[in-house]
Amino acid sequence: MSPVDRFSGHADLYQQYRIDYPAELYNYLLSFVTNRQRAWDCATGNGQVAVILADYFAEVEATDISQAQLSKAVQRPNIRYQVTPAEHTPFPDQHFDLITVAQALHWFDVEAFHQEVIRVAKPGAIVAEWMYGVALVDASLDALIQDFYRNRVGPYWDPQRRHIDENYVNLPFPFADVQQRQFTIHRHWTAERFLNYLRTWSAVQNYIRQHQNDPVKYLAEELSGVWGEEEKDVKFPVVLRVGRL
Repeated sequence: MSPVDRFSGHADLYQQYRIDYPAELYNYLLSFVTNRQRAWDCATGNGQVAVILADYFAEVEATDISQAQLSKAVQRPNIRYQVTPAEHTPFPDQHFDLITVAQALHWFDVEAFHQEVIRVAKPGAIVAEWMYGVALVDASLDALIQDFYRNRVGPYWDPQRRHIDENYVNLPFPFADVQQRQFTIHRHWTAERFLNYLRTWSAVQNYIRQHQNDPVKYLAEELSGVWGEEEKDVKFPVVLRVGRL
């Protein structure tokens, strides 16, 4: 199975408009980690998670298949970024205390990735995988957003997207002491900011490649009219699962 890269072509947009994750998620995750020598953030993108882990671990390895994404990553002395697929890495056996993957597991050969995790994780290491679903704003806007997600760009999602809608419940997680918890990301955004976030979706980029125009423009006028000039609380539901080697 070849790695799937849907984000190199819009790395600038991704860096500018993609969301990050709440402190509550990191606090909960780190409560399971007793040894903090080395962490691996897999499919790091532009390093959003790696930068946070760098405050807690002596060394962070951050990998992705997209050099374009890594070129936008924030640099820290204790983070090493490198291009490598999730399923085959250059790391030694029993090397990491924590392994994370955020909003990317559905792109992997999941069984092969988990075999690699088992190889490179220390005994007792923590594995954390999380994803977030479609944004919620309010009753007047959510129907517009869902229609855009399912109908306007629905046919342009890769098949793997279904795992996000299913909260990863049908993807294996062969680890011990499994815990699952939900969080909510809150962002206060204008309509323009939200519309630019939509342009980071892989389905939107697939649509643009096929039709040479931007599907977000079909949504923009109606959504902006309902949204108004003010910022609104945009909520992203997050599902995290944590396990131990």
